Amino acid sequence: MRVTLENGKTIDLSKGLDISITLTNSEENPRAWYVKPPRFEPVMENGWVGEVAQGGAVNFRDIYFNPHGHGTHTECLGHITQEIYSVNERLKEFFFKAKVISITPKEIQNGDDIDHVVQYDDMKNALGTEQIDAVVLRTLPNTEEKKHQNYSSTNPPYLDKSIVDLFDELGVKHFLLDLPSVDRESDGGALAFHHKFWNVPENPNHERTITEMIYVDNHITDGEYILNLQVAPFDNDASPSRPVLYAFE
Repeated sequence: MRVTLENGKTIDLSKGLDISITLTNSEENPRAWYVKPPRFEPVMENGWVGEVAQGGAVNFRDIYFNPHGHGTHTECLGHITQEIYSVNERLKEFFFKAKVISITPKEIQNGDDIDHVVQYDDMKNALGTEQIDAVVLRTLPNTEEKKHQNYSSTNPPYLDKSIVDLFDELGVKHFLLDLPSVDRESDGGALAFHHKFWNVPENPNHERTITEMIYVDNHITDGEYILNLQVAPFDNDASPSRPVLYAFE
């Protein structure tokens, strides 16, 4: 099914590019923040078994996971506020003009550590000056290991908080990236990018979202797309999500 947009461009809804990572019942599931792998377990009550392979009539499983630590998820300002705002209530629109960009984080000395940080100038060069609803960041090098990585205690790349100033200029409301966090893994709880992005606590921005732990396959080229940001209806600050890109024809 093809749809013609207001700007005259066309997208084919049968050719969505899924940039989420599947939640799996496996040690291979990506994870961060020291959580254990997800668990999918059949319900067993009073002799009843929720698994066909074990003689049950249906598969009926409990799933144990953490939305922040177990794969692609979208979060709202409730991630860092005393009141736990629901991302399901904050995200009211689901289609956005988006730009996919690829950036190599730069090495910087941070005390005794070497950090890898996405810098303002590189982001500015990649985005240009056009207003955009959403930014999709693919960090380089880009490998399928991101689908299975255990990020805990690895000091993954993160972003310089000054990039938020650029997002403010360009009208960016939704930021998607293939890292476990926009902030440094161990920063003493500062969460500088999170706070600046949502302007917490000064003037909290309830419209913006951050989607972390995506995977943008190498066959997806940099450029403009339509983004469909699908979020599971959880009453929580973060929820598993499936962002899908549609290329212009």
